[in-house]
Amino acid sequence: MKTIAFFDTKPYDRESFDRANAGRYDIRYFETRLSAAALPLAEGCDAACAFVNAEIDRAVVEGLVARGVKVLAMRCAGYNNVDFRAAYEAGLTVVRVPAYSPYAVAEHAAALLLALTRHVHRAAARTRDYNFSLVGLTGFDLHGKTAGVVGTGKIGRIFADICKGFGMRVLAYDAFPNPATGLEYVPLDRLLAESDVVSLHCPLLPETKHMIDANSLAKAKRGFTLVNTSRGGLVDSDALLAALRDGTVGAAGLDVYEEESEWFYEDRSDATRQNKTLSLLVSLPNVIVTSHQAFLTREALANIASTTLGNLDAFFSGAPLENEICYRCTGTERPEGASCPRRRNGRCIGSQV
Repeated sequence: MKTIAFFDTKPYDRESFDRANAGRYDIRYFETRLSAAALPLAEGCDAACAFVNAEIDRAVVEGLVARGVKVLAMRCAGYNNVDFRAAYEAGLTVVRVPAYSPYAVAEHAAALLLALTRHVHRAAARTRDYNFSLVGLTGFDLHGKTAGVVGTGKIGRIFADICKGFGMRVLAYDAFPNPATGLEYVPLDRLLAESDVVSLHCPLLPETKHMIDANSLAKAKRGFTLVNTSRGGLVDSDALLAALRDGTVGAAGLDVYEEESEWFYEDRSDATRQNKTLSLLVSLPNVIVTSHQAFLTREALANIASTTLGNLDAFFSGAPLENEICYRCTGTERPEGASCPRRRNGRCIGSQV
């Protein structure tokens, strides 16, 4: 029986993976996230399983291989935290879960948007104190407004459909427009200038890092609502904070934060040291921050477990790896989704297990 070192375990992870595993792998659950310090936990294991908040640099990659790990199974869609060049050079296969529930993420983005436009978070806090005043809770209709969708993969397209259901006009921006979507694609500057709501649904790549910064915010429609359920690094947090304070941004719903790896997924309520910018953001009445929970539905957890274990099944059986990624397949050197020129037998690294 193959052994998996499962890092950053939460109760919901264990429940879903135990149900899907049904005894075919020896899963060793660890609460610590994967890092150089945690490498001894992977000693003698055949595979490692990590989440989006792990920091998988060259030292971690080489440390995993030195301890016998042959495949790293990321139980998430994002992979900007993995040193793929190091993995390729070390011969470590990396697989991921490309789409566990696009509906979960798109619906969470819509939930953030609705809560902000109707001040639901503020009203709920008031009524707990038996304050039923309506003063300061005036919102606005989404019907007739313009939604700008940045990134039109599965999640972005579902969010666009939700906005259309509200009766909104939808503008789209994507580095690789897809005419088959039927969406109206425009340059990013125009999308920002005309949109009442902007929602981010694109990967974090060198060319998308801080795509929302002081320069782009200066071109945006004043008072627009920003929603980010994709990657924190897409937004310059300090620039966003300044824009919220001066009214350039009317409200922000953030499920991700660019320095979240040190803070999210754990109870930090007793921490005396805090992230200054994050602390200021969560203190603003026109900001909602959730802890990277957009993916967290029963359906998504089941899909994550089944796809992750299916990726491992394929790896250990020598089958083609549909969800493998390497530095030649990512946006580092080739557009995402392009065929890896070194792929053979349906694999990037090779067929040895």
